[in-house]
Amino acid sequence: MRSSPQPSPSRIVPWAAILLLAPALAAEPPGFLRVQPPPFMDGLFPCSRCHTASAKPDTRKRGLEDMHENIVLNHLGPGKWCLECHDPRDRDHLHLASGERVPFEASYRLCGQCHGDELDAWTRRQHGQDPKDPGGKEPLPLCVRCHNPHSPKLNRPAAGK
Repeated sequence: MRSSPQPSPSRIVPWAAILLLAPALAAEPPGFLRVQPPPFMDGLFPCSRCHTASAKPDTRKRGLEDMHENIVLNHLGPGKWCLECHDPRDRDHLHLASGERVPFEASYRLCGQCHGDELDAWTRRQHGQDPKDPGGKEPLPLCVRCHNPHSPKLNRPAAGK
């Protein structure tokens, strides 16, 4: 009687690793980290409530009006404009320098294009670490929790919060 060939251990191990890691890999899309939700202001998101897909975006650099008159853009240097970061075709997303759209939950990818050292430290929980989470078990706070993306001076939370 002829015995069935046994699979070699080198073929079993990769499949076992894939099966063991599958739940973790499925939890988050590639290139995304577990983060806290963006700190949207009430009534301002989703942006598509006002910036509809059917309306042609006004890409002229100009003073902001209506819902955005309180935003002072003091980031990226003179001559920069909202649409450097906000996607003109889909206002519920941002976009990277490459044009790739990213959700607000992945805004750290946008920040990291210029602030790579900070992004690296943040992913290792050495920048922006919540003092209430010394073990690093909670989702990471997005950059905008501490830095205003339009005028990014550090916005430290009040003591005891």
